Amino acid sequence: MIEQNISVSLDTQAIWLILTEEQVLLPNSDELLLKCEWQDLEFAHAYQEQIVKIGMYKGLSCYLIDMGNEHITHQNLSPTGLRALLNECSDQFFSIAARAWQVALFMRTHRFCGQCGCSMQQIDWEMAMQCSRCQHRCYPRISPCIIVAIRRQDRILLAQGKSQQSRNMYSIIAGFVESGETLEQSVHREVMEEVGIKIKNLRYISSQPWPFPHALMMGYLADYDSGEIKVDGKEILRADWFDTNQLPNIPSKLSIAGQLIEQTIAEIQQQNA
Repeated sequence: MIEQNISVSLDTQAIWLILTEEQVLLPNSDELLLKCEWQDLEFAHAYQEQIVKIGMYKGLSCYLIDMGNEHITHQNLSPTGLRALLNECSDQFFSIAARAWQVALFMRTHRFCGQCGCSMQQIDWEMAMQCSRCQHRCYPRISPCIIVAIRRQDRILLAQGKSQQSRNMYSIIAGFVESGETLEQSVHREVMEEVGIKIKNLRYISSQPWPFPHALMMGYLADYDSGEIKVDGKEILRADWFDTNQLPNIPSKLSIAGQLIEQTIAEIQQQNA
C-alpha cells in the first residue's frame, strides 16, 4: 500500500529512499540502507509534506522523499543509480526501491494536467494526481512488457541490443505490448520482428516490476519452431544460439531475464541428465 501526505514522528526509525535527479542517496559505509530517524535528516525536512510511504522492509517502514533535480552534497551519503543497486541488494528491497522511483517519476511528470494544462495536486486517499480545474485524474503509468527465453534443443537464444553493446552483454528477447494485443501475440510479434524466427510451446513463468522507467515484465519460456536468425539491426545488433556451458556476459539473476535464462539452462541440464 502506498500512502501519501503522512506525518512522521521525529523518533520514528525507518528506511529512507531519498531521490535526487535519477539516483538514490545511500550511506558511505558498508550499510546499504539509509536507516535512521527523521530528525537525523535535517537536510530533507523542507520536503516533509511530500513524504510517501511505499512499503515495509524487515519490520521497518520505507519512505520516499523526492528532491527532484536538486543536486545534494552530503558528507555521509552518496548518490547511487538504480542499476547499481540492482547488483547489491536483495530482491525484496530492490522491488521497494523500484516502486519509489516509479512513484517519484509519476509525480514529477504529472505536475500539470494533460487535458486542460492547469496544475495537478496529489490526493490523499490513493496514489493519484488530480487537476484543480477540470478534475481530470491520473494514476501511475505502468507499461506492460514481455520477455522470453527461447530454447533450441540444448542451446538458448541470446541477443545484444544497442543499450547492451557498451557492456558487452547479451540477454533474451523483450519488448512493449502494443494496444489491442494479448501478451501471447506480443511475444510472437517481438520475436519475429527482432530476430526473424517463429516459436512454439509458449508458457508463462512469472512477472517483475522493472523501473526503467515503469515497466511490468511478463516472463515466458518458449521453444524454437522455424526460421533463421535475422536481426532487425535497430533494436537488436546481433543474436545467436549459445551452448549452456559457453554463455557470454548475461544479466544478474536478480532480474527476470537472468531468472528465465537460469530456468532454461536448468531444464536443458535436467533433460540431459
